[in-house]
Amino acid sequence: MTDCDFLVVGHGIAGATLAYVLRQRGHQVLVYDPGQPNSASNVAAGLMNPVAGKRFALSWEADELLPFAATFYRKLEQRYDQSFFTATPIFKLFGSLEEQNAMLARNAEQPWGDFVASLTTTDPGLPGVHAPFGGAWLQHGGHVAVREMLAALAAEGAREGWLRSETFDWAQLVTDPTGATYAGQVRARHVICCEGAAAVRNPYFKWLPLTPNQGEVLDVECPGLSTTQVLNRGAYVVPVGGTKFRVGATYRWPPFSDGPTAVGREELAARLTVITDLPFVVTGQRAGVRPAVRDRRPLLGPHPVVPALSFCGGYGSKGVMLAPRLAVLLADWLEGTAEIWPDVSLWRYEKLRLASVG
Repeated sequence: MTDCDFLVVGHGIAGATLAYVLRQRGHQVLVYDPGQPNSASNVAAGLMNPVAGKRFALSWEADELLPFAATFYRKLEQRYDQSFFTATPIFKLFGSLEEQNAMLARNAEQPWGDFVASLTTTDPGLPGVHAPFGGAWLQHGGHVAVREMLAALAAEGAREGWLRSETFDWAQLVTDPTGATYAGQVRARHVICCEGAAAVRNPYFKWLPLTPNQGEVLDVECPGLSTTQVLNRGAYVVPVGGTKFRVGATYRWPPFSDGPTAVGREELAARLTVITDLPFVVTGQRAGVRPAVRDRRPLLGPHPVVPALSFCGGYGSKGVMLAPRLAVLLADWLEGTAEIWPDVSLWRYEKLRLASVG
């Protein structure tokens, strides 16, 4: 029998950060993950954007989440002697005079703290960028090389034996008041579900209002396009080295395609042509399914009636910004030193759970 303090199911951005935090605190952690190369976390461009959407809304809890995440990823870089996090300005292009005027009016109310560094109503002259109506310069954001970061963590897990490249079978989990036993071979004090969109099939958590959506991204080469910032107008354009960029992302509701689509490729290519007139070559395309939530807030904390189980996920397209702080919050709760924030607690959907059991 293998004994551990915490059994984590899933090694995407949610599970990987949680497992890392728990191990750093000295806990024995065992992680199960099937190792899917096209998981949402592996496909993501890793953008951390303080202001998002057509309404230029400030991201939820951005004041706390962004600096926390930046510090977390820099510590990971030091540990693994690799570069994962790039702090970079984001230039959000205005698409029309109406959008420009709306942003200027909102900026007078200063709803974004210091995340909006400046506004320009004229083309800033960025190489290769078509921005006749100007745009907003956002600061304190950046992007994370999620695939590379997860690979570094997984390589350590394989070496040290705490990561098992297997699909977890929830039917073989038996819980009791003091913990859980898995497949008659593993004993854990607590089990945390970090399965991403796959949690919609989880027998313990399928009552949660996860609304998975599929996203596609392109890898392109575009010589001459400005690389000193992330570009955003209908799509993000993230510089990933040299003349290479990642362009995303689409949002598609079920039924999902089996992998990347021609429609997704055409949609993203069309969005890129709005941002730049330069020729580009598509060198890659990936698709993944995000674990979004109905109210656009994450899901975190204990199962309402099964003491040995918790949930960590529902991050949607904000995983890299949410994961570090929420991993620490859940770790603190597991150690009995903090309460789960009401905004993310599973208890806000208790009525759904009760309805699911009749």
